[in-house]
Amino acid sequence: MLQGWVIVLASFLYLGILFAIAWYADRRADAGRSLIANPAVYALSLGVYCTTWTFYGSVGRAAASGIGFLPIYLGPTLLFALAGFILHKMIRVAKTNRITSIADFVASRYGKSQLLGGLVTVIAVVGVIPYIALQLKAVSNSFAILASYPEIIMPATAGAVPLFYDSALYVAMILAAFTILFGTRHLDATERHEGMVAAIAVESVVKLVAFLAVGAFVVWGVHDGVGDIFAQAAAVPEVARRLTTADSPAAYGTWGTLIFLSMFASLLLPRQFQIAVVENVDASHLRRAVWMFPLYLFLINLFVLPVALAGMLHFPRGIVDADTFVLTLPMAHQQEALTLFVYIGGLSAATGMVIVETIALSTMVCNDLVMPLLLRLPVLGLAAREDLSGLLLEIRRWAIAVILGLGYLYFRVAGEAYALVSIGLISFAAVAQFAPAVIGGLFWKGGTRDGALSGLAAGFVVWTYTLLLPSFAKSGWLPDGFIAHGLFGIELLRPQHLFGLTGLDEITHCLVWSLLANLGAYIGVSLQRVPNVREARQATLFVGGAEAASVPGWHSTAGVGDLLPLAGRFLGLARAQEAFARHAQQRGLKGINELPADARLVSFAESLLAGAIGSASARVMVASVVKEEPLGIDEVMNILDEASQVRAYTRELEQKSRELTRATAELREANARLRELDRMKDDFISTVTHELRTPLTSIRAFSEMLQEDPKIDLAQRTRFVGIIVSETVRLSRLINQILDLAKLESGRAEWTVAAVDVAEVIHEAAESLTVLFAEKHVTLEFEGCEAGLTVLADRDRLMQVLVNLLSNALKFVPAGSGRVTVGAGGTASEVRVSVDDNGPGIRVQDQEVIFDKFHQGAGTTDVLTDKPQGTGLGLPISRQIIEYFNGRLWVESTPGAGARFVFTLPRQAGDNGDIPQGDTVPGGGRGHEESPGGNS
Repeated sequence: MLQGWVIVLASFLYLGILFAIAWYADRRADAGRSLIANPAVYALSLGVYCTTWTFYGSVGRAAASGIGFLPIYLGPTLLFALAGFILHKMIRVAKTNRITSIADFVASRYGKSQLLGGLVTVIAVVGVIPYIALQLKAVSNSFAILASYPEIIMPATAGAVPLFYDSALYVAMILAAFTILFGTRHLDATERHEGMVAAIAVESVVKLVAFLAVGAFVVWGVHDGVGDIFAQAAAVPEVARRLTTADSPAAYGTWGTLIFLSMFASLLLPRQFQIAVVENVDASHLRRAVWMFPLYLFLINLFVLPVALAGMLHFPRGIVDADTFVLTLPMAHQQEALTLFVYIGGLSAATGMVIVETIALSTMVCNDLVMPLLLRLPVLGLAAREDLSGLLLEIRRWAIAVILGLGYLYFRVAGEAYALVSIGLISFAAVAQFAPAVIGGLFWKGGTRDGALSGLAAGFVVWTYTLLLPSFAKSGWLPDGFIAHGLFGIELLRPQHLFGLTGLDEITHCLVWSLLANLGAYIGVSLQRVPNVREARQATLFVGGAEAASVPGWHSTAGVGDLLPLAGRFLGLARAQEAFARHAQQRGLKGINELPADARLVSFAESLLAGAIGSASARVMVASVVKEEPLGIDEVMNILDEASQVRAYTRELEQKSRELTRATAELREANARLRELDRMKDDFISTVTHELRTPLTSIRAFSEMLQEDPKIDLAQRTRFVGIIVSETVRLSRLINQILDLAKLESGRAEWTVAAVDVAEVIHEAAESLTVLFAEKHVTLEFEGCEAGLTVLADRDRLMQVLVNLLSNALKFVPAGSGRVTVGAGGTASEVRVSVDDNGPGIRVQDQEVIFDKFHQGAGTTDVLTDKPQGTGLGLPISRQIIEYFNGRLWVESTPGAGARFVFTLPRQAGDNGDIPQGDTVPGGGRGHEESPGGNS
């Protein structure tokens, strides 16, 4: 026999198994081997939607209205099958903003408002209390029925049982203790509970198998299949009526209402948001859930109608509550094991809902209601406490106890006035008030904090008046005339026929009026003003697609010394240090002390705190240690552009006019730039033409002189021929350098990149100029030019740079006493080469322009032509070459004290570092998107 101690022992054994599963899953998560990082586990955990309402109440609903139980499951099926993108967007936004609850989601969307988060929390707690009472009622009744086995005796009404003899009280206490052990063992900055999710997934399997087992027993163990049940039902007029549906507008309206309610509930119930969004490990798991969760709903409802018909056939009308058919049918056939298994299935459905719901609500109460109030009371001295993590856990534990206590109180006060399904629908209608603020916040940037507050408040007031208060009136806690005659006896204020609206059931009536008030206030108030800066920023993060990634968070800085102690106060110092260390590692830093005091660190600290105390409180706490700077002009303009969408038509025209003016200014600026480029092109052509004409003129003049006077003396002839040869060489050099520069600037130059020993190139360049140094009696010295200074570069190009620099130095030093020193050295990351001379030096104003094309230094002329030596292209070309390899070339000089030209090259030359030795790189080279820079 199923004695009381057996039932209690089985209950505790089952709860112990769940706790062991949760403990094991948490241990695996701590070891980095998550059990729930699996799409099947995620889909099964969504089965927390199916509570005792499903397990017991659906059969009761089917016994009363036939297939009227189906809309509750069609809603979530349609949501996942057709509108899964909404949930996917919610998951993406929640992960980005470290959202911890539905209250945190709404508060964060509308400027991280603490007031808004508190209002959502109040609505959620008040709205879900009846749903928790439903679970207590179901478990208490099923225990009472099972305890009378083999007799089937319906339990007494809750009010008739003395308080300390009421099994529901002890069920509430046990569930409170179990939930505290489950969800508040430690503070998690991510607000994810891997052990809880694993246990919920197991519970989903248990209740599904239990319901399928009783369904199979009723269909094939008691009857000869589904056809037999329907045939027997059709023969009994009272039962046969359940096989047809009313063909009326009211019936269709009820179905539509229940579908929408269940759709909203599967998304917005605190427990559903917790499991579907907060506990989601990977957004890709949603791809499995969009078909697996609807399949789960189909399977768990497969035998609802056959069980309901069988119960009505077996039990005379009114003797057995239809909500208990799942349990009483196997009892009636003395199936002890199956009966106990069904009881465990119902217990599983209740505990899963209560655990997740109360954990989610306790997080909301702590983060969005209690902590914001406590932090505003200086008398408590919380600002001076170094560790508040223990206080947070205590608040959540007490919140769980209080929430379950309120659920039990509602069960005692009003629970007997409604069937299980009706109690659940009251809660569904309450959370439906979140829909405008949540869905509107995901797709409409014009929603404001004031609009969300007004909408939620209006909807909640109407829900309370039209649905919650009538439930108390039906239980005798309010005057009888309240429902029949309205508040103060005003007929138009009858709560279930508000303003004379009749012909609707109470749920549809409440939904119509509450959502009308909610939507009207939300949209109407939001349109009264443009979103402020913080609201607009959050709107872009929630609504925006690609542009959301570019929205900056904090415009301020704070160091680790300020932010780490702040996080440690709420998370515990050890957990905070661990989180900061991970952040430092992700940024490629060795430790916490290397973290820079920048906006990125501030945003990380805020995100970390948001997981523990909610986004609104986290914003306030972080703001207490940093001072936010003004927004940049670009962000302000973006916000104004978005806000202009909700302005009047004239404002839009004004905005368009401003945009046109700005575009005109940009076009004017671009046109001026084009004219400047055209002028620079003309100057370049003019300079090149002049430089080419000068040697050609000399060559032609001296050639004509030789032609006109063939008998010119030998010395004069030799001098003229020397000038012609010198000018020809100069002309050839000029043409080659112009072509070389053109290739460099156009990106068509070819580069043979290999490992180059800089010291070897220095000595080779010096060797090529030995004769010129000797002719001018100039001393050439070397400092530190030792082997091993290797870079990735083009050897010939590097030789060209060194020859240019050495030639320039030789050109400017005095003959006989001139001295040129070449130095080379290196660090772990770069090689540095310098060429010093004791020439006249370079004026400060000329130290940059000498790198311009055709700009030549003063002080030297050709001995034959009396013109400046060189072409004025050597230094520009040298700078182009050095900068191509991600190096720098500059000059250091004091007039009268010589000059020093210096260039550096990285050991691995930028993006060219992965090019094998000897590879030829055409054009801009590998990894270079544009031609090298320089003063060209």
